[in-house]
Amino acid sequence: MGWLTDWRRRRVLRNHRMDDALWPRLPFLPRSPPAERKLKDLALVFLAEKQFTAVQGLALTDAMRVSIAAQACLPILELGLDWYSGWTGIVVYPGDFRVQRTELDEDGVVHEWEDELAGEAMPGGPVVLSWDATAHDPHMNVVLHEFAHKLDMLDGIADGKPPLHAGMDARAWRKALDEAYEGLCDAVERGRDTWLDPYASEHPSEFFAVVSEAFFEDPREMRRRYPDVYDQLKLFYRQDPA
Repeated sequence: MGWLTDWRRRRVLRNHRMDDALWPRLPFLPRSPPAERKLKDLALVFLAEKQFTAVQGLALTDAMRVSIAAQACLPILELGLDWYSGWTGIVVYPGDFRVQRTELDEDGVVHEWEDELAGEAMPGGPVVLSWDATAHDPHMNVVLHEFAHKLDMLDGIADGKPPLHAGMDARAWRKALDEAYEGLCDAVERGRDTWLDPYASEHPSEFFAVVSEAFFEDPREMRRRYPDVYDQLKLFYRQDPA
């Protein structure tokens, strides 16, 4: 049924346009007219296909929805919207939100606790975002982060390795990202300052999400500090933002 999806997307682009006044002035979004036009079209179709839900009294404006859509579509600019298929929901809280966690340890003991989060991507389910973190947190890009998780989950598990394109070398991917991840973990354990957010040391999936943020937001520094990781992300995202 891909032809039907393509027809619907062409109809959206024929019948709607992106209001330039709503487009976010974020420094890491592409500035060249062809790339900006392509991203606007992608965001327009994204807005037509995804369902936004505001909770806890948040007044979700068109400008807020467009800002989220623009950032969410940046990683798939050269991949296409089908990389976000299989789910529709985007839930936006006014601020950080609490989730209940349950874990069964190796001894069979169930542990329960609450996490306070700025964002969460659920396998097969919605992306949940804090608007306050989305708009004001200078230390992370919660939209890029959570949508990188969505890409990572496409092969069924969040492990820091999304489905790679034909011609990409899985061993080269693992070598580049594993070595960088282990180096970061070692620096964090030793109490050293790190350029990347130390949260990236929590798990390989978090490392992938954090380096994806850096790839788009500070690509030249990312390329300088992690050239091998940058090269792999360049192949995966099919973009060279530096």
